[in-house]
Amino acid sequence: MEENKSYFSELTSGVKTLAIGLKTTLKEYFIKKSTEQYPENRKTTLHVAKRHRGRLVFKRNEDGSYKCTACTLCEKSCPNGTIKILSEMREDPETGKKKRHLIDYQYDLGDCMFCQLCTNACNFDAIEFTNDFENAVFDRESLVLHLDKEVYDGGSLPNLIDGGAELTIGKFNTKTK
Repeated sequence: MEENKSYFSELTSGVKTLAIGLKTTLKEYFIKKSTEQYPENRKTTLHVAKRHRGRLVFKRNEDGSYKCTACTLCEKSCPNGTIKILSEMREDPETGKKKRHLIDYQYDLGDCMFCQLCTNACNFDAIEFTNDFENAVFDRESLVLHLDKEVYDGGSLPNLIDGGAELTIGKFNTKTK
């Protein structure tokens, strides 16, 4: 059986709820806010964890060649088909045996889940995730990268691969309002 509440008890309950909300709002209003000045001062104070997964890149040898052998293990391990590898069989002039040759390594950054299954599946240690996170573009087509044709230079921020600026606990690049 439902208990019928009177009009005035419902009204006092509503006013009490409103007072609790106003108290919370006023308390937050008088607390000093801090804003990190990201785009302006990012080169000096931005710290990114080394383990952050920002985008996939090819690891290169000292001579600039890539380690990928087009085995397609990374393509098969990718859960949503972000990686597409195009390869062909070519005869090696030295040994005379046929060997798989990479033609195109296509990686769609916009569809990637950053799960790192592709790097775990790679037996040749040919790909890795960097902590470069500034990948905003206006055209979705420019998020499709051809890793075999581009050479990753470390991103737009200094020391980004090493984590950016040094992390100092308790000191932030902030402006209080």
